[in-house]
Amino acid sequence: MNEVRIFDTTLRDGEQSPGISLDVAEKLEIAEQLARLGVDIIEAGFPIASQGDFEAVEAIAKSITGSTIAGLSRTGFADIDRAWEAVQHAERPRIHVFIATSPIHMKKKLRMTEDEVKEEAAAGVKRARGYCEDVEFSPEDGSRSDPDFMTEVCQIAVDNGATTINIPDTVGFGVPEEFAELIVFVLDRVRGDYVVSTHCHNDLGLAVANSLAGVKAGARQVECAINGLGERAGNAALEEVVMAITTRSDYFGHVETNVRTEELSRTSRIVSRLTGYPVQYNKAVVGRNAFAHEAGIHQHGVLEDPETYEIMDANTVGQEAAQIVLGKHSGRHAFSDSLAKMGIRIQGDALNSAFTRFKELADRKVQITEADLEAIVAEELGAGYVHRYDIVSLDFHGGTSSTPTAKVVLSDESTKVDAEASGNGMIDAAMAAIAEATGVKGRLTDFVVAAVTGGGDALGDVVIQLDADGIKVSGRGVSTDVVEASARAYLNAVNKVLRLRERPDTREVEIGP
Repeated sequence: MNEVRIFDTTLRDGEQSPGISLDVAEKLEIAEQLARLGVDIIEAGFPIASQGDFEAVEAIAKSITGSTIAGLSRTGFADIDRAWEAVQHAERPRIHVFIATSPIHMKKKLRMTEDEVKEEAAAGVKRARGYCEDVEFSPEDGSRSDPDFMTEVCQIAVDNGATTINIPDTVGFGVPEEFAELIVFVLDRVRGDYVVSTHCHNDLGLAVANSLAGVKAGARQVECAINGLGERAGNAALEEVVMAITTRSDYFGHVETNVRTEELSRTSRIVSRLTGYPVQYNKAVVGRNAFAHEAGIHQHGVLEDPETYEIMDANTVGQEAAQIVLGKHSGRHAFSDSLAKMGIRIQGDALNSAFTRFKELADRKVQITEADLEAIVAEELGAGYVHRYDIVSLDFHGGTSSTPTAKVVLSDESTKVDAEASGNGMIDAAMAAIAEATGVKGRLTDFVVAAVTGGGDALGDVVIQLDADGIKVSGRGVSTDVVEASARAYLNAVNKVLRLRERPDTREVEIGP
């Protein structure tokens, strides 16, 4: 059998995550998406646990087609009867029966002997098989059970009608090689016509690794949950298991699943929204950074060919391929490419100058957006590509009990000039200091400030109009600080005045930003 069945337990084990409580409508919405995703079995809940759980399983069984609908049950007859009452309406119903087989669970939780556990397993599975042909049996805490005893119980389950034997690593104790050996041991020791399944928890961060080791060893069903939800540290993440099998089919013996992988990201978002559990940014396959690149070397590679750094086609999981995230690690290639995709094409000194400003801002702003890029380029293009003066440093002080002052250090090719001035406010003081340092003094005729982006590190865009020597010019500056943005806009205008002074025939010329 080269098909690996995907058994989704988001609605049962996943909902047992602390803080998650889904109502019937929410569970039904998730179940509909799981069916759309193409999972083989949906474990809809634990019907005897509560009236709400029963109603949800029943509603899902009545509404969902295409997938097998399973209800969890202990070996007690009341549990099994209630599970059947809930799943009987399904197109393909399954009863999932379990009882613990590890020494600590039998002694401390069940207070049963080995013989009593065997009797319970036999009776429970037989009762379930009397209701439907599809019965799954799980020896809870299988990874900490005595393998000989556990397989003896599994054999009893198969003899009484179980068609799937699930080996749970209930407490996430297993490691891949050891868990694979356990799966092989079960296949060698338990006779009959059945499918071996895995159910691995993530307490040691090995749930996916253990599940895949089980597949490699011959398991043909994997129990998992969307976004890795589940008790404590969660279950094996469905999206990771599926894409590992899909991407490395060569390693796993050319097995395949029935999952429609293009629905993975959408399913992840729906589950996250309804459960209130966020998906970590760097989550494999479905995280927002799973196909995002900020490092310049990586960006250069994926722009040439996504396969340089992406082992999966992002479109096959419902993501966008080669997402270029501009930040302080980005290179000139990615910066230029991002501008080109926005329809902005600059080169030479203009590109160099814009890239320098981008890097300055990226050190202070976590992520640079398209709006930020537009503002940066507008500032640089507004300067006419050539800066007589650049800001080296700007310090300003002010408050209700002191006169605002500003000190500026400017670079003029190979030299530096500095000046200090006071004003009616910090912006006024900064402009006065720049006027003192450059010798260009004029009348401010217009001042406009606007936020380019939102958030605590928002980019401010300042446009000023300066009348100096009878020359009217506009300047633009952007920064995460409005005083600095104003100073840059003022210096931008000053540089234009100095440039125009070199052309004495130019008067009353207004240059826009």
